[in-house]
Amino acid sequence: MKKILITCLSVMVFFAGALKAQTIQNGINFLYEERYQSAKAVFDKLLEVNPNNIEATYWLGQTYIAMKDVPAARQLYEKALAASANAPLLIVGMGHVELLENKTADARQRFEAAITMTHKRKGDDPDILNAVGRANVDAKSGDLAYAIQKLEDASKRDSKNPDIFLNLGNAYRKARPGENGGLAYQNYKQAIAVDPDFAIAYYRIAKLFETQQNWELYTENLDQAVAKDPGFGPAYYDLYYYYLGKIDPATGKIDFTKADEYAKKFIANTDPDVQNDYLRAQTLWAQKNYDEAINVAKGIISKAGDKTRPRTYKLLAYSYEGKGDTAQAKTYIDEYFAKEDKDNIVPPDYVLKADIYSGTPGVSPDDVVKTFMEAVSADTILQEKIDMLKKGAALFKAKKQYVQEAKMEQAIVDIKPNPTLFDMFSVGLSYYLAGMYDTSRNIFLVIQKKYPDEVYGYEMAWNNSRVIDSTKKDSIAVPDAIKLFQFAQKDTAKYKSQYLNSAGFLATYYANDAKDAASALDYINKMLEVDPSNANLNDIKIQLENTLKKQPPSNPKSATGGTALNKSAPNGTRQ
Repeated sequence: MKKILITCLSVMVFFAGALKAQTIQNGINFLYEERYQSAKAVFDKLLEVNPNNIEATYWLGQTYIAMKDVPAARQLYEKALAASANAPLLIVGMGHVELLENKTADARQRFEAAITMTHKRKGDDPDILNAVGRANVDAKSGDLAYAIQKLEDASKRDSKNPDIFLNLGNAYRKARPGENGGLAYQNYKQAIAVDPDFAIAYYRIAKLFETQQNWELYTENLDQAVAKDPGFGPAYYDLYYYYLGKIDPATGKIDFTKADEYAKKFIANTDPDVQNDYLRAQTLWAQKNYDEAINVAKGIISKAGDKTRPRTYKLLAYSYEGKGDTAQAKTYIDEYFAKEDKDNIVPPDYVLKADIYSGTPGVSPDDVVKTFMEAVSADTILQEKIDMLKKGAALFKAKKQYVQEAKMEQAIVDIKPNPTLFDMFSVGLSYYLAGMYDTSRNIFLVIQKKYPDEVYGYEMAWNNSRVIDSTKKDSIAVPDAIKLFQFAQKDTAKYKSQYLNSAGFLATYYANDAKDAASALDYINKMLEVDPSNANLNDIKIQLENTLKKQPPSNPKSATGGTALNKSAPNGTRQ
C-alpha cells in the first residue's frame, strides 16, 4: 500500500498519523506474507480503537476473502456500509464480495459508483481504482480487461504506489498466461523500482520463472524476497519444495537437510497451525518413510478435524500408494477430490488418482480412462497433455487392457495438430490387439490413404480383414491381400514376408474357395520367383498343374491381370 504523506500540523498529529499508517501497513504486510490470523489481529485491534476506521474495515474484509470466508467479508462490509453508506472503499469491498458470488452486474455497478464518487477535477482516485483492479484480478468472475484499464489509469495517477504495479502485474499474468509474463514482469519490476524492499514483487517474479522452469532465476528471486523481508514465509515455503525435489548432480541425492532448513524457516515465519506439520509428513514421504508420514498426517487430521486442508488427504494417498496399499490410497484420494476446490486440483492429482484406481481391484478400467481425460482437460500445455496420455497408454498396455490403451492413443491423435504415422499406427494396433478388428481396419485404411508409400496401412488392414469374418473373405480379405501383394511387388527383397504371406493367402483362396486353379498357380509361380528353392511350393505347383491338365479347355482368368486382380480393396498384415 502507498506510503501516506502527512502535512505536519503539530508533532502530536504527525506521530498519531504515522502510527496509524504503520499499523495498517503491518496488517497488509501480514496479508502479503499469507499470515492471515496475524493480519486479522492487526485490523481487529484497529477497529477496537476506532470502529469507524474505514481503511481497517476494508482490509479486514480483504483478509476474510484471503481466508476463503466470503460470508464473513459480506457481513462485515454490510454492517460498515449501514453506518457509512457513502464510503467508496467499502463499496468497492462489497463489489469484490459480489464478484466472488458471481453477481457481476451488481459488482460492476458498485465499482462504477465508487469511482464516480471519488472523481475529482484531475481524474479518478488511484486508491479506488487500485481496489477495483484488485477485486477483478482476485475473483474468478472478474473482468481482467476492466481491471487492467483501471490499474493502468491508477498507475498514471499515482506512480509511487508499489501495490498498484503489483496488482497490474497480477492482472497481466492472469490475463495473458501464454506471453511468458512479459508485461507482468515489467510491472513487478516497476513495483520494486518504487520500493526496493517490496518482497512480494520479488516473489511474484519468482513465480513467473517457475512456470518457465528457469530454476536459477526462480531461486534467485525467492532469495531476494526473504533478504528484503526475512519474515516472508511464502518464499521459504517454495524454497522448501524446490530443495525437496532437487537432485544434487554431484551426489545424485536430494538434500533433505536443506529442505528441512527451509521448512523450519517457514514454520517460524507463519501463523501457528498444527497443519504446518504437513511439511514434516511431506519430507518423510519423500524419504519413503511411508509409515511415519502416515502417522504424522493422521495426527494432523485428529487435531484439525473438519478444518484439515485437503492436501493432507492427498499426502496419505501418496503414502499408501507407496506402500502398495491401493485400497487405502483410493479412500484418501477420493476424499481429497471431494474436499479440494476444483480450481486447486492440478493435472498430477488426476494422474495419481488414475495410478491408484488402476491398481485397485474392482475399479473399472473406464473409470481410469475418465480420470486421465480429466487430467488432460485440466492441463493447458499440449506436450504435458500428450505425456499424460502416453503414460495412460503405457499403463493400460502393461495390463493388456487394449481397448483403454486405444482410447489413450486415439486422444493423442485427436489433440495433436499433426499426428505422425506412429501415432496413428499405435491406435490401430491397440484396437487390433483388443479384437476390435473393424475399428482397427478402418484406421489402417486411413493410414493407407495418408501414407501410400508405407507398408503398414496395407499390411494391418489385411491382418484385420482376414479375421473379421470368413464369409467376407472375397469382399474384404481378398481385396486387402491383393493391395498388399501389389505394394510388396515394388521391392520384393524389402517386403519379402508381406509378398509371400499375401500371395500364399491368395493362392489358398483361389485353390480352395474360388476353385480357380489357374489363379492359384499364378500366385504360386510368383512366390517361387522370390523363393525358388522352397520344396513345398514346388510340390503345390505340381499338384495345381496336374489339376489343370485334367480340366477341359477353358479361358481361365489370370490372377495377375484378370478380374481377381482388378478387385478394389485396401490394407495389409504384419506377421
